[in-house]
Amino acid sequence: MPALPLSTYLRLARASAAYDVIQILPFATPWTFALLIDRLSALNVWLGGAPLPPFAPLHLLLSSLLGTLVLLWCAVRLKEPSLRLGRFDGLGRLLFAFWIGWAMLEADLPVLWLFLVPELFWGVAQWWPVAQASGSNTPRAAFTSDIPMRSSRGG
Repeated sequence: MPALPLSTYLRLARASAAYDVIQILPFATPWTFALLIDRLSALNVWLGGAPLPPFAPLHLLLSSLLGTLVLLWCAVRLKEPSLRLGRFDGLGRLLFAFWIGWAMLEADLPVLWLFLVPELFWGVAQWWPVAQASGSNTPRAAFTSDIPMRSSRGG
């Protein structure tokens, strides 16, 4: 599998953060999520699933906490994208995809395909091999920092 140049990888990592802002913004407050949940329920029914259950204040709190944390994570990745943050984000996305898949097995939620497919795409993309900065095509280790290391002797 061909390795990506680091500059291309960083653009990809930044694009994934921009996607997250658009996707997660409605989850950031109880009021915006309340507007979204009815549309998600209607879409779930249109896709052949059941209506979503009513959400209590606790559900709105949890969705808002998720939305707030993801938006903060997006801000960090938009401001300073790096190989390391991209790898962490890719791992997080694959974990999110696992939990989305679990929810799909437990309940009649075809609407979750709209979340599962992008999570898998961005998760795999951010774990794609990255070429060494020197221009070689040797992939970098998963959590290799793009910041040069300094010797304890000042070198």
